[in-house]
Amino acid sequence: MHDMDHRLLSALRDCGTNPRVAAAARALSWSGEHGALWIVAGLAGAAVDRERRSAWLRGTALTAAAHLASMGVKRVVRRPRPGAHNGVEPLVRTAGRHSFPSSHATSAAAAAVAYGALRPVGAHLVPPLAAAMCVSRMVVGVHYPSDVAAGAALGALTARAGATWMNGGRGRA
Repeated sequence: MHDMDHRLLSALRDCGTNPRVAAAARALSWSGEHGALWIVAGLAGAAVDRERRSAWLRGTALTAAAHLASMGVKRVVRRPRPGAHNGVEPLVRTAGRHSFPSSHATSAAAAAVAYGALRPVGAHLVPPLAAAMCVSRMVVGVHYPSDVAAGAALGALTARAGATWMNGGRGRA
C-alpha cells in the first residue's frame, strides 16, 4: 500500500508541472482551505433557495462538522505530509503538518453528499467540483491518495449520517 500510495502521488504530482494544471490545483487548494468554498456554497444556496433554506444551512453545518472531524483524526494519526524529504516538492503551503485524512477531501465529499441531495443545482455542480478538489490535493503534492480516499469516505459518511436531520426529519430531498 505504501509503495502504491507513493507511485500514485508521484504520477499525479507530475501533472502539476503543466502551468495551467498547477494554477487550477493551487486555486482549488486555496479555496478549499478550512472548508471555505463549501461553507460559502452552502450559505449561498440558503440565500438563493428560500424554499430549502433550512436544508442548505443544515448541509453547511454537516460539511463543517465533517471538516472538524477530519482535523480531530489528523491530531490522533499524525501522519506526516509528503514533501521534499521523499521526493515530492509541494506547490502550496499547508495550514498543518499532518496528512491523514485530507480535510479538503472530507469537506468536499461532505458537501457533495449533502448539497447533492438538494437537486438540481447541488446535484449537478457540487460533485464534479468536489472530485476536482480531491485530485488537486495530490497534484499540489500535499496528500497521498490514501489520505484523500480516507477523507472522502469520512466526509461522505458524516453527511450521509446526517441526511435525515438535514432534510428536517424527512428522507432525502
